[in-house]
Formats: sequence, C-alpha cells, structure tokens
Amino acid sequence: MKPAPFIYHDPATPEEAVALLSQHEDAKVLAGGQSLMPMLNMRFVVPDHVIDLNGVAGISGVTDTGSTLEIGAMTRQRDLIRDPAVNAKTPIIPEALENVGHFQTRNRGTIGGSLCHLDPSAELPCLMAAYDAVLTAHGPEGARDIPFIEWPLAYMIPTLGPDELLTKITVPYWAENHGFGFVEYARRHGDFALIAVAALLEIDGDTIRRASISIGGADVRPVRLTEAETALVGAGVGVDAFRAAAEIARGIDAMSDAYVSSAYRQRLAATLVERALIKAGECAKGSA
Repeated sequence: MKPAPFIYHDPATPEEAVALLSQHEDAKVLAGGQSLMPMLNMRFVVPDHVIDLNGVAGISGVTDTGSTLEIGAMTRQRDLIRDPAVNAKTPIIPEALENVGHFQTRNRGTIGGSLCHLDPSAELPCLMAAYDAVLTAHGPEGARDIPFIEWPLAYMIPTLGPDELLTKITVPYWAENHGFGFVEYARRHGDFALIAVAALLEIDGDTIRRASISIGGADVRPVRLTEAETALVGAGVGVDAFRAAAEIARGIDAMSDAYVSSAYRQRLAATLVERALIKAGECAKGSA
C-alpha cells in the first residue's frame, strides 16, 4: 500500500515547525521515518499534513557540558553509537543501540523519534528512564523542560502538546568509573525486546553507593526498579545482592500480549535484571 494524500511541509527552523504544528490540527512530524513511514504506507495513520524535520537547523548533535550530555532530538542513532562523548560518558547507550533494528534503520532513526513514538519495548526510552533524562519541548509559548518520569502519559503517548516539538534531551552522566550493563531478550535480533534491562552502578571498593535499574517491555512505560535500587545502596557487589534485586523485579506489573503472558515477562525481567547487574558490577570493578 501507499500513503493517503497529504500536504508536505519542509521547515528550516524549530520556530517554523512549531508554527506549522499550531496551524494544522491533523499533522504528523517526520524525523527518521522508521516508524512513521510504515504506518503511513499501511494507512494506520492518515494525516492531512506531514512536517519533515530533516531540514531543521540546530536540533541534532551532541554537546558535553561537563556534567551532562545535551543531545539534539534529530541526532541519528548511528551518530550516538559513534560519538566520542557518548562513548566516554554514557557508554551504555552505544551498547544498547546495537540491539535497535539493523544498521540501515539506525542510519536514519533518531533519538527524538524513538522517544516520541514511545514504543514500550524500545531501547532508548528504557535508557533515558535509567538516566533520569530531561526532555526539552518547544511550543508557541517557548521551551519547557520535562523530567523523563513525566514524559510517558499512556501507551505510546508522550506528554507533548499537539503544537509542541521535542528539540533536546539532557542526559546527566555518572561518575567516570561507573559500571553499566544492558541486556534484552527479543524473538529475533533487531526485533523489539520482550524485556530489556538497563543497569548502572557506582561502587566504593566492594560497596554499592548508587544504583539505577530500568526495565523496558514490561509495561506501557519503562519501569524504574526503585525499591531494588534503594536496597542495593550499601550492599556488597555480588550475586546475593543482585539476586535479591531480581526477586523484586519478579513482582512488577507486566502486560500480556499475543506473544507472551504477564507471568513470562515477570520471570524474564527477574533473570535479565540479575544478568544486567552482574555485567554492571564487573564493569564497575574493572573501571575502579
């Protein structure tokens, strides 16, 4: 199939894009197109207007501020994998992105497109939840910052107004010698994950002083395992602490779908949390 007819817009600035969103009620924004184009072709979405962001200046690239990475919403996934600052400060991001689709889709897919599409099983929302990222949206009244915890409203619905445009993601990075682990299970390589887990650890000797665990694919939004994070702080780096965190993951609310049951996702979450924490622990000890 082919898309239904629509009017194509090619703005050059964020302000032009926001103005178009304000003027046209039934509009869709085109970033990398890896989700939108199939949906247009299958006529799952039939907009009257498509606003192409690929010519918009100033909303791509990575800036290291000294304590955060500021990532333009139109930054390609391929560029995140290759960026020196991303690899140095947030190395879990390139590691996780190797699981996203295939190199052809990563060449076009953008970080902002993934966060706005907000598929429950997508890797980038899971990572941004782990980092407590802040998302900047521009609208007719100017810019506003949105903590990631407030970003997902419902299934594939971000807290983005119809006349707002995501322009920047701010990722606070952890101590230089932190450990990280990302693991996921998908039916085939490149598929969306049934469960994905991102784990970050800071240690002092053999003692955990900070932890972050984010689970993707279990619910309509990434699940932060805050109870397990709190329990890990002060614990020793080792299998016993990681298995206790995994048991907490076994009790999360998880959805069922055509592929697997809620109980399966709960068991899988427990297994992958333990594996991600083991990787993060080994990484932190190797960096210390």
